[in-house]
Amino acid sequence: MKVALITDTHWGIRNDSQVMLDNMKKFIDDVFFPTLRFYGIVDIYHLGDLVDRRKYINFNTARRLREDFLDPLQGEGFSMHIIAGNHDTYYKNTNEVNALDEMLFAKYDNIQIYTNPADTYFPDGSPVLLLPWICDENREKSINAISTTRSQVVFGHLELAGFDLFRGHKNEHGDDPNLFSRFDLVCSGHFHTRSNNGTVYYLGCPVQYTWTDYNDTKGFHIFDTETRELTFIPNNSNIFHKHVYSDTDRSMDDVVDFDVAKYKDCYVKVIVKDKSNPYWFDLVIDKIEKMGVADLQVVEDHMHQDAIQDEEIIDQAEDTMTILKKYVEGMQVSDKKRVDNIITSLYNEALSIQ
Repeated sequence: MKVALITDTHWGIRNDSQVMLDNMKKFIDDVFFPTLRFYGIVDIYHLGDLVDRRKYINFNTARRLREDFLDPLQGEGFSMHIIAGNHDTYYKNTNEVNALDEMLFAKYDNIQIYTNPADTYFPDGSPVLLLPWICDENREKSINAISTTRSQVVFGHLELAGFDLFRGHKNEHGDDPNLFSRFDLVCSGHFHTRSNNGTVYYLGCPVQYTWTDYNDTKGFHIFDTETRELTFIPNNSNIFHKHVYSDTDRSMDDVVDFDVAKYKDCYVKVIVKDKSNPYWFDLVIDKIEKMGVADLQVVEDHMHQDAIQDEEIIDQAEDTMTILKKYVEGMQVSDKKRVDNIITSLYNEALSIQ
């Protein structure tokens, strides 16, 4: 039988951004539910971080979560097993106080909550180990479950070293992946880009949240409990875009006439390759702004004037994490790895309040 795997939905991300709430609803309505109906899937496994803020939730975000996701799940007869992620828990050393129990428990009879490791079964009777966020309070219990379970399939919200934190940026801290070497398949939430080592599969988030997600296809997965085949279902809706501006050896119509419809309610960076006519440039910026973008940034990219293709200019416009990591590399400190881990952690926290 087939079940759906989704993770890191982060309702309320980017300071309860309306754009993010609308983008998640678009994914749910246009990709997630239609795919489940097409394959006749009724069982969903959510691998943690249902919500974004650990300490509280905005009333409007709670309403949108209920109206856009939880109520339709119940209304259409879907059942969901959900494990606690680190963003779902109030304290860092225990999962005892969490958003799942406070918002879902006894309100939805189609949702099963897991805040501690549990051996359970798919509806066809095949076993699976569910591993919520491993913290100080449940670490011993989690390690014991990993060692003694008879299941060869694990669904968790894990922090393992050696996998991509963001695309192209490895996570250097966390548990050793060899802890799971005896399993056939481990699927995990937590990191927002897809990566795997042949056994452990980080599933990534369903929509784009930050510029680190630019050009990184998001989506969810379908898991066949009999064949253990994992199938990625892409979400092709992108809300982070880069537009190259160049007016050298071009007419005004060539520069100004471009489709801006895809930029509505999106985050846009204008990468300036060549700018010799300020009036034309102002026309381009005005056109983009009038479309109703969520945010517009202009990058004066003079360092890459010799790039041959526009695609090279776009790719070389570095994201924040790349800039920070290069800065750390140039620092005169003895423990660059520790500094890098601290900056990465601070950057991750900052993303939630942008």
